[in-house]
Amino acid sequence: MRGLSAALRDGIVADALVAQAAQVTLVQWTGSSRQRQTIPWTGIQSYADVTALADTIDSDPREWRNFSTAIGEALIVSADLFEQVPQCARKVIDVSGDGVSNEGVDPASRQQALRAANITVNAIAIETDQTDLTGYFYENLIVGEGAFVVTATGFEDYPAQIKRKLQRETTQQVTELNDRSPDLADSP
Repeated sequence: MRGLSAALRDGIVADALVAQAAQVTLVQWTGSSRQRQTIPWTGIQSYADVTALADTIDSDPREWRNFSTAIGEALIVSADLFEQVPQCARKVIDVSGDGVSNEGVDPASRQQALRAANITVNAIAIETDQTDLTGYFYENLIVGEGAFVVTATGFEDYPAQIKRKLQRETTQQVTELNDRSPDLADSP
């Protein structure tokens, strides 16, 4: 959790969250009967809001350890939470995981419903002893326009990679053009 809270305090991430007036929640999950929203939706209007959220995450104890992995159920619970913030213009579920789904609903079976609800799922694969967890996440988990996976080479690499992931997720992509941008096809 400390890696996540530190990433939220990063200036680039904090600037983007404030500029977007983001709504953020935290769901902890593991096996098929273990998902819980541990931090309710929190509106980010200022840097003080970002700091308060990061502090809350720091003090939020990890709910479960050493259980099975039910990514599909985590997606269902997380997607349902968007009903609490109907004004949300961009819906993104971030999944951090260190293993393939081995219990419950197959995460790939949720992709169509997530796409239909206009929800993007991005992920950070914490590579430990699993073979090609990053590939598994690409094939079975992520969905939506611009969806991506970031790889952490073990838990010690997680803080740096979650920061990188949040920077990528919250800032405007260089390749995105708005309606006022010049037509690059006409460029010399």
